[in-house]
Amino acid sequence: MDIKINTDAVRVALLRSVSYVKFFFKWIWAAALTGAIGGYIGMFFHKSVAIATTIRGLAPQIMWFMPLAGVIIITVYKLAGLMGNKGTDAIIESAQSGGRVPVLLAPAIFIGTVLTHLVGGSAGREGAALQLGGCIGSSVGRVFGMNKEDIKTIVMCGMSAVFTALFGTPITASFFAMEVISVGKMEYHAIIPCLISAAAAYAITIFYNIPPTHFNLETIPIMNLLSMAQVALLAALCAVLGTLFCLIMHRTGHLAKRIIKNDYIRILVGSAVILGITMLVGCYDYNGAGVGIISQAVAGEAKPYAFALKILFTAVTLSCGFKGGEIVPTFFIGSTFGCVVASLIGLDPGFGAAVGMTALFCSVVNCPVASVFLSVELFGAEGILMFAVACGISYMLSGYSGLYGSQKFVYSKFKDKYLNITTK
Repeated sequence: MDIKINTDAVRVALLRSVSYVKFFFKWIWAAALTGAIGGYIGMFFHKSVAIATTIRGLAPQIMWFMPLAGVIIITVYKLAGLMGNKGTDAIIESAQSGGRVPVLLAPAIFIGTVLTHLVGGSAGREGAALQLGGCIGSSVGRVFGMNKEDIKTIVMCGMSAVFTALFGTPITASFFAMEVISVGKMEYHAIIPCLISAAAAYAITIFYNIPPTHFNLETIPIMNLLSMAQVALLAALCAVLGTLFCLIMHRTGHLAKRIIKNDYIRILVGSAVILGITMLVGCYDYNGAGVGIISQAVAGEAKPYAFALKILFTAVTLSCGFKGGEIVPTFFIGSTFGCVVASLIGLDPGFGAAVGMTALFCSVVNCPVASVFLSVELFGAEGILMFAVACGISYMLSGYSGLYGSQKFVYSKFKDKYLNITTK
């Protein structure tokens, strides 16, 4: 029997295969380069924040220099022409549109975040990580003449790289970068570039002996109807808390700018408020990132009011002009809240802290897949189904709130419906 071969179809198939291979290798080197740069800068940033935190721990009186640090931060941003910059929201917008990220944003956020941690401002590191990474990705894209579509991808690569360098969670970082841009629409075209970039950054941190963030859970309850109900209740409460936290963060920022229009006066007043409430509280638990408190919560110990005080400290710190991020404070708030609630509903407090941390993270960033991966990379794979259920419930019940005002909800959380709305 004669078999006729359609030579045109074969040629088209071969050409497509060649284009796929070219695309693959193009992104291998571009993502690896971005990851390497992001890994080294992220490692340097990680060590700088650690040194600042150590100095503050050894000499807590350095907090009295908070007003001076605030003035320096505002001056740096004014000299760099970045006072109107949206920070992390600007990076998300760049990943959405392919727009350029100002080169001076990288040194400005680096200096601002390190100074904030040095003098005891309540902030995290991921805001700087995403902004540093986005700036690196955008710069690599400009150097190599990438078009807007490729700029979007390379910005996500940069975000993945520096996030990985700071937290040691490469899979979480990759999926976070792909999910946070457009909720309900995973940016699958960026999966290989983001994973390669994150892997390159992770390899650098391991080479220089920077351990990944990890917590050991002493007890993981047996999965049954009761434990699932307890986890579901805790996740629902985290969704409510996450919505409240986002509302407070947005409202305090707008209110501070409306009441005190001068940037210098606003950060000086904010410094005075932070110093005042620190003295009233009588401890330094709520200054800085508070990683030690998170570890205590996962070990099963937390003060009943710790989560509320951390919200207050973080809202004042970031609304008055200090720099950093909200994710590590979210870990603090979620872990302490989860620990306390778990002890009230009969769930192991340490496990409750872990569930609270991941569920609250999910509710404020709207990234359920990344949140499940976060639970695995932070706590191990045992109990993954309970973590996944918690993240799903928190994601659904938090509605359309979120930390990032530029985040788009492309599809509804409740039905197959196109929305394309921004965070409410």
